Amino acid sequence: MTAEVGRVEATGPGELLVTHREAALLLAARDPVIAGLVREAGLPRFPPPTEDPFPALVRSVVRQQLAEPATRAIHRRLVVALDGLITPRRLLATDVAVLRACGLSGRKAASLHDLAARALDGTVPVDPQLLARLTDAEIATRLRSVRGIGPWSAQMFLLARLHRLDVWPVVDRALRRGYALAWQVGAPTPEQLDGLGGLYRPYRSVAAWYCWRAAELYAGGRSGPAH
Repeated sequence: MTAEVGRVEATGPGELLVTHREAALLLAARDPVIAGLVREAGLPRFPPPTEDPFPALVRSVVRQQLAEPATRAIHRRLVVALDGLITPRRLLATDVAVLRACGLSGRKAASLHDLAARALDGTVPVDPQLLARLTDAEIATRLRSVRGIGPWSAQMFLLARLHRLDVWPVVDRALRRGYALAWQVGAPTPEQLDGLGGLYRPYRSVAAWYCWRAAELYAGGRSGPAH
């Protein structure tokens, strides 16, 4: 994966601009566990987006509670059903039965229709320039107005698609597991992890990246990084 090279917003419009790599070094100076993870996993890599915001949101809804192979298969069928172009207008005009035939549940088909409708009426921003002007909280609130999009999906859109720097998806199980393994503590609850994340503001997305790497590095029983 290719690391980002430009500067990105820390927490929203008007905030100090740093890269994810610079943020990692700042966190390493604060926390010896992060410093150890930087030595083991390297500096964070956030690949540049490959999809526009609306198709990325559609893929996120499709992915919910599914393994990656199933997600890819359903998404491929959806792209075919929409004649190769995932747009709000085209998706909203597609009958629920057609969406169900792609492998989507009735709930997800309804979510996609609601997402398309809210994108068309402007409730959900999908224009990159508009998204760049909105804060994390504003974007998350608008996304969560969509049926079937909860806190995790909104946070992952902010973190993975928009590359916002201060996202801390505490409901993510892999993140909580990685934190427990790296810091060599019992697995924290979402509420506990929310408090623990205070040390990493305003770069919690980078701390989350290292938690996910820790979940991979120490899954076989290896101890966390030396510190």
